Amino acid sequence: MSTRSKANAIVAQSGGPTTVINSSACGVIQEAISSAGIGKIFGATNGILGVLKEDIFDITAEAPEAIEGLRRCPAAAVGSCRYKLKSLDESRADYERILDVFKAHDIHYFFYIGGNDSMDTADKVNKLAADSGYELVSMGVPKTIDNDLAFTDHCPGYGSVAKYVATCAMEAGKDTEALYTTDTCSILEVMGRNAGWIAAAAGLARRSRQDAPHLIYMPESAFSFEKFIADVSAVYKEFGRVFIVAGEGLKDEDGDYVTAETSGLGTDSFGHAQLGGVAEMLKAVIEKEVGIKARFNKLGTCQRSAMHFASLTDINEAYMCGQTAVKHAVAGVNGKMVTLVREDGAEYKCTTSLADLKDVANGEKKVPAEYINAAGNGVTEAMLDYVRPLVRGEAPVTIGEDGLPVYMRFDRRPAEKKLAQYL
Repeated sequence: MSTRSKANAIVAQSGGPTTVINSSACGVIQEAISSAGIGKIFGATNGILGVLKEDIFDITAEAPEAIEGLRRCPAAAVGSCRYKLKSLDESRADYERILDVFKAHDIHYFFYIGGNDSMDTADKVNKLAADSGYELVSMGVPKTIDNDLAFTDHCPGYGSVAKYVATCAMEAGKDTEALYTTDTCSILEVMGRNAGWIAAAAGLARRSRQDAPHLIYMPESAFSFEKFIADVSAVYKEFGRVFIVAGEGLKDEDGDYVTAETSGLGTDSFGHAQLGGVAEMLKAVIEKEVGIKARFNKLGTCQRSAMHFASLTDINEAYMCGQTAVKHAVAGVNGKMVTLVREDGAEYKCTTSLADLKDVANGEKKVPAEYINAAGNGVTEAMLDYVRPLVRGEAPVTIGEDGLPVYMRFDRRPAEKKLAQYL
């Protein structure tokens, strides 16, 4: 900062956790500890909600081995949330409260690890700080398994979920192949509200025509029940079995979620439709219209927390994003999110760049048409070329004497509260 030799920093996590969101946090924390310009590093328990409640803890006081253990721990160890801040006009009291907490604890660096909504929050906090004359550097670190953030080639978290989902499709496909006379059709439902990147990654499992998945459906291709029935019937006629991967956010020709009205789940705290029931719906259609037995698998949160099979590439790039955010922040860069850039060349190489927080907040990256086959029920070689480098390598995991992974947990020594209760 321009007027001080050292200033405190805070790191927060937001939205659905990923396998590598903690690796990004580790990059932020370890780089901040080594920086001459940063004093204490606070963690916000449960993201921006923790800031609002002044529920923060001193990460600087944590054991170095616990901090290092973040690189081998799934989910969000600092603590995540789904608390939606609206516009400055609608939620001004919340934004002012955030600045009050920062002022009370001499926090002048704000590192927010999350997706579109998180970048929007960081941007608005930054603007209010500037308008108020408070010195604050806000930096975003990308996070999402959906891989739908704009201005970045891919998102930390995607490579690991792609690796896990493709392997699940491969292994469950073998099960269907072994028992196709009784379990004729299997459906694997995966996450992906508006973008089909996760479903598309399952295409890695299909090394030959016989291999699963035979059909892949993504939100980018308008879903037709009539065509779906024809697709399933054709695959069944050829192989005597069918394996399907479907994204949870399938949409019809009008752009409406095919299950949103019937899920009965309403909306989440971000105002997004709560999706559910794609696999059940497809199972019912197949059994009624095609006349074969079908079963389904839902990976749920397992797909975003499978540290035991995480991509080493993903882990390392997530750490690099966190580390890079701090390097830019102490150099005076402000109001940006770190992005990943795939360099040209035969060998995969990834570097970083920056994008404006406000631009990321208002953007969305979907699976491009050239990555989806002409029939809209599978992927092209271009998609596979895109995702292959992202799943490479196996992240090291500490295994305990009981044969199971060992994961870290912070001691969480709370910072002294200096403000009145809020929320």
